[in-house]
Amino acid sequence: MLVGSRSFQCFRKCVLRQLNRAVHEARLAARIDKQVSMHTLPHSFATHLLEQKVDIRVIQVLLGHKKLETTSLYTHVATEILRQVIGPLEPGPAPTS
Repeated sequence: MLVGSRSFQCFRKCVLRQLNRAVHEARLAARIDKQVSMHTLPHSFATHLLEQKVDIRVIQVLLGHKKLETTSLYTHVATEILRQVIGPLEPGPAPTS
């Protein structure tokens, strides 16, 4: 099967449609209200790893990105979470007893 052939293009379209349908059904089964696509899966994976402070170069390898700049696009989501972190030298809420 040649990549540029008409039958390959039809096969690819059918596979993508089935994958999108599976993601949609999983979203409904999980009762997720937000829009979800196939791109959501690697995006969520990368964001969770960033939240766990995994080195971005490790995430780059796991996602199969050639350029670190591509992986760094995922950091904008984790930035909001990092802004909420209170450093040990920053004044924070008073401890509760």
